Amino acid sequence: MTKSTAQADVPATAAAGGTASSPAVSPTTAAAAAAATAGGRPGDIHIEARGAAGLITFDRPRALNAVTTAMRAAIAEAIPRFARDPMIYCLILQSATPRAFSAGGDVRELAAWGRDDRDRARAAFAAEYRLNWALDCLARPIISLIDGAVMGSGVGLTLYGTHRVAGEGYAFAMPETAIGLFPDVGLAHVFARMPDEIGTYLGLTGRTIGRADAYHLGLVTHCIAATEFPAIVAALVDAQPVDALLDRVHHDPGPGEVIARRQLIQRCFSPASVLEIIGCLEALHQAGLERDAADWVHGVLADLSRRSPTSLAITLRHLREARSRDLREVLEIDYRLACRCLDGHDFYEGVRAALIDKDGRPVWQPARLEDVTPDIIDGIFAPLGQDQLELPTRVEMQRV
Repeated sequence: MTKSTAQADVPATAAAGGTASSPAVSPTTAAAAAAATAGGRPGDIHIEARGAAGLITFDRPRALNAVTTAMRAAIAEAIPRFARDPMIYCLILQSATPRAFSAGGDVRELAAWGRDDRDRARAAFAAEYRLNWALDCLARPIISLIDGAVMGSGVGLTLYGTHRVAGEGYAFAMPETAIGLFPDVGLAHVFARMPDEIGTYLGLTGRTIGRADAYHLGLVTHCIAATEFPAIVAALVDAQPVDALLDRVHHDPGPGEVIARRQLIQRCFSPASVLEIIGCLEALHQAGLERDAADWVHGVLADLSRRSPTSLAITLRHLREARSRDLREVLEIDYRLACRCLDGHDFYEGVRAALIDKDGRPVWQPARLEDVTPDIIDGIFAPLGQDQLELPTRVEMQRV
């Protein structure tokens, strides 16, 4: 997917000192203090060095571990600390609740800042994409133990690790088009490389998939019972080689629903515009499909009808152009598009309808896909000039 999952050698210092630990980056340290001063609660995230592992635990269960800017800052502070520590063999990301790994970013927080302090909201997006890039560039095994929902920003924290482990409750989605955004955190780079336009389908509809589809699409590397997660953590703390450890308890989940529909998805989501995609779906719906396929087409059309027309157009163009871009370039474009969404209407309206008033009735502007002109989308994709995010190269990141 992004990083190689080849066997990583255990550093001699970690293997020899599996029970020792470097100074813990815990909720009482500077990282958690940063979370507290930035508006988060110290208990939302726990970061510590334990034996040979750097351990990051999300613990915001009432919000399904929605990632605040403060939580993100705590992780960003910890990564270089772990990277410099010769005792640390790997980084582990996990959740304290089985309900969710992370249901995404705290978009209510971002929307409030976007209205009142646009520069602060822009800085939050920039920090998120820098963190995604830092995780992808980290020269350590990163093991994400994922059970329950993983969406949006949560995907961005897990996807760039070497080992992405799905429990039975794993549920992946990038539902940003429903709130006036687009699949960001580098997902355009991933979706653009999925076979049979499956990435286009997932990016536009925001539909949820389980671990079987995620495994066969490369979103996860292992499928392991969540009851095994504590034993995996304990073994990694003792510096056991990660590949052999995970391979031993991995089970192939079998075929998934999306993979089974790949031919139909390719047929419907190959056209060059969202209007043409919808036209293809409508034609199929009227063609007398067998019941199961007809129900699927009807559901997809219903999903697309509820999404922001502007977000749909942004997403399709972003995914198509990402086919020729690397991850760093995609993250830089993500920032450009996020800034333009902050300057627009639909993001705030989507958050209002979904999370504030919860009426489920967003009033998009424009309200029709036909009114989202090429000039509008060209303006959204236009460079930001001196405000553009510029990420360091991979070589520069590994010198830090």
